[in-house]
Amino acid sequence: MNITPWLGTLEWIAAGLGMINIVLLVFRSVWNYPFGIASVAVYIFVFFESRLYAESGLQVFFVLAQLWGWYLWLKVGDEDNRVPVRWLDWRSRAVWIVVTAALSINLGTAMHRFTNAAMPYADSAIAGASVAAQILLAYRRIENWVLWVLIDVAAVLLYINRGLYPTAGLYGGMLVMSVVGLREWVMAERQQRFRR
Repeated sequence: MNITPWLGTLEWIAAGLGMINIVLLVFRSVWNYPFGIASVAVYIFVFFESRLYAESGLQVFFVLAQLWGWYLWLKVGDEDNRVPVRWLDWRSRAVWIVVTAALSINLGTAMHRFTNAAMPYADSAIAGASVAAQILLAYRRIENWVLWVLIDVAAVLLYINRGLYPTAGLYGGMLVMSVVGLREWVMAERQQRFRR
């Protein structure tokens, strides 16, 4: 797939903003949200032009979800603007898995039947899991990082396939940061338990 120069420039801008977002997110800073909102707003156009319609639509969801998450995080942040985190219980995890799988399969089927999407099922699986991860992130649940690790692996492969190399690089970096984020949030949760 050929990327036009203007689309390539937009992609680099979105990737840079996304990297700042993820670094701030790892350390539980509420200030990750302005960078995340700007990044996903630019990605709406990048993905649409690349015929990744589920990914493009997902970015619209991300703008709204990040505004909502920013509001939630501002309510609970401490004096350093860091938020407390915790795990889901096992029943909640099972529900999240079933709902995420159903959303992904149904979206993939709709994309396959009604659009010219390049890779409808891969695109939709990433989109469905990303919705779940973003909601879990807004609620400050540690499982969001497990989902992001899986999403990042799949996204790197998808974006390489579509010729979106800066975005594949961003998601490769986000994969590393997701592993770091998981570790940091697990340690933060342990410290919170010991302080009680």
